[in-house]
Amino acid sequence: MNTFDEFLQTMENPNHRSRMEEILDWITNKYPDLNQEIKWNQPMFTNHGTYIIGFSVSKKHIAVAPEQAGINQFIEEIEQAGYDHTKEIVRIRWESEVEYSLIESMIEFNINDKVNCSTFWRK
Repeated sequence: MNTFDEFLQTMENPNHRSRMEEILDWITNKYPDLNQEIKWNQPMFTNHGTYIIGFSVSKKHIAVAPEQAGINQFIEEIEQAGYDHTKEIVRIRWESEVEYSLIESMIEFNINDKVNCSTFWRK
């Protein structure tokens, strides 16, 4: 699997596939300079070789992964949106609204915070 389209084709539920495609397309259009990558069978966006945000899917939710620093920076906003989270992911249930402003904030934070980062993950 090398492209977002290939990833999306692995999703059996057409409603889930459409929702995930909507999110990936939104980011691609809003941030055309970010690179699209598939790593560990998950779609992600990188910038100058460093991880910005990634996604995975399960039966009940989309997992948004902005790294732990991205979670810590936006815990209040995540909880206000009604999303469950761990130290590494935010869970957006399939039936929940996608708070694009929160995703945008996470992406902007990681782009700015990692501007001089020379590794894939934060150290």
